[in-house]
Amino acid sequence: MYEAEYRFALHNSGFDGFRVLLFQQTDGIKAASGEPGLKFSVDFGMGMLNALNLGDVINELAYQVRPFEVNKGETDHVIQDAVKTLTDTLRERKRWHVKDAAPKWMAPHLEKHKKIEGISCTLGKVAHNLYGKEYVDALHTCRDSINAIQVDRLRVKPVIKITGEFWAQTTEGDGNFNMFAFLEREGAQVLVEPIATWIAYMMYVAKAGAKARFEAQPPHRDPKWWEFKKRIVNDLTLFKKTGGLSAGSAMWTYFYHRTIKHMGDTAHHLVPQKELSRLAHPFYHQLARGGEGYMEVGKNVYYTVNHLCHMVLALKPFGCMPSTQSDGVQSRVVNAFKDMIFLPIETSGEGEVNAHSRVQMALAEAKAKARAEFESVLSETGKSLDDLRGYVADHPKLRKALYKVPHRSGVAGTAAQFASHVSDLMNKDRAYRRRTRVYASSTQAA
Repeated sequence: MYEAEYRFALHNSGFDGFRVLLFQQTDGIKAASGEPGLKFSVDFGMGMLNALNLGDVINELAYQVRPFEVNKGETDHVIQDAVKTLTDTLRERKRWHVKDAAPKWMAPHLEKHKKIEGISCTLGKVAHNLYGKEYVDALHTCRDSINAIQVDRLRVKPVIKITGEFWAQTTEGDGNFNMFAFLEREGAQVLVEPIATWIAYMMYVAKAGAKARFEAQPPHRDPKWWEFKKRIVNDLTLFKKTGGLSAGSAMWTYFYHRTIKHMGDTAHHLVPQKELSRLAHPFYHQLARGGEGYMEVGKNVYYTVNHLCHMVLALKPFGCMPSTQSDGVQSRVVNAFKDMIFLPIETSGEGEVNAHSRVQMALAEAKAKARAEFESVLSETGKSLDDLRGYVADHPKLRKALYKVPHRSGVAGTAAQFASHVSDLMNKDRAYRRRTRVYASSTQAA
């Protein structure tokens, strides 16, 4: 449908022969003629992998830091510089080749054995793109610049998890009513969805579908427990169909988490697709395709039962059939989890004011939930907010943007998590306790 719309627009604009390249999850990048529109080299593929992962992580860090920045606008400025550093590195760094890296005496041997040269060059390019000093140094430079931003994590803000249709939930603009910026202006912390989750979903569904088709084939039957040969044959046949997808999924997750680690290790890890599928299964079958499939339901349940957000906001274009189907299921999900705050928003040309109004009403409930959570944690610590702020002021590292706050089970808000962590630090700090006792004694004496 999208391809037809683009071609129609080009035709009406006087560009009837303009070439349109299709990048589809099933066919890759191909022109309508079937000829490749771009040459997939190792450097291009690895560069695209790094660009996707870096874009996801940088995007999440921006939404993670900006609501708590002390100096307004600093996060956007630093993130812009970091993006430029990373794009310049990906574009301009020298392309690795085995002939340049190998000793001169090996050159004649590589010329004679092209296969060995090709394999060595491919493996070397992969290692250079992922582990090269220039690339890793760029990550660390950006990490340090982001970490230098001063933040105040004791500001109570509800965490809003974004789900919904792929385009509406990952891009900020008129298409989703600039919803992320609106939420931040209203005092919320936005938890965005990475593109990496979608790629992991496609691999998981492909693997699950291959397994289901294999088990449904006429030649297949469940062997008895003593029929070892038939069991081995079945396992090997299934492995041929799913082994590559399992390896690809593991590698994709590893490289994404590795990027997170090099960028400060504070961005969220990918939620296991098996867990999302399990949570969604009572409401939505994992092989029911269309849109995000089971993920929208699975993420709603996952982030609610694990107390990772205060509200789930699903964004989708008006008339999107898979999202409408999912919303129908979500009504049953909400009835099953009474403390869940879930709001679906359809984007249409005339509905921006209405959409923002609906979000504001749900956000008021989420704010109350976040405030009650913070007050409960503060009461448990036995310390005042001024006590916590005083301790943070004396320890500059606690004000750094990428300071890693341990997750406390059952607590979703950043402020509540941070208050609990600072309280624990105060309890373990002997010097602080000694100063407190001395101050209390002097006060009583006075």
